[in-house]
Amino acid sequence: MPEGATVRIRRLTPQDGTPVRAVIEVDRRNSGPRSIDSRRQPPPLMAVEADSEQGVVAALLPFVEEDAAVARLLAQRPPL
Repeated sequence: MPEGATVRIRRLTPQDGTPVRAVIEVDRRNSGPRSIDSRRQPPPLMAVEADSEQGVVAALLPFVEEDAAVARLLAQRPPL
């Protein structure tokens, strides 16, 4: 069973919509009873807009794949 935070890229525009907009999210409550509420969305760390889904994934993937990059994004996020 996976534990800890989940980093994901979430598409914001409808499937056939263009331009495509997506965000990086870090869900720290991924494990445990609080993760059951699928309507809750964590605040985005970074947003990108491109002409295609491949474009937004290419722009965001380097940040998602590197733990240090995610840590920098979390540190730069303004307090809630």
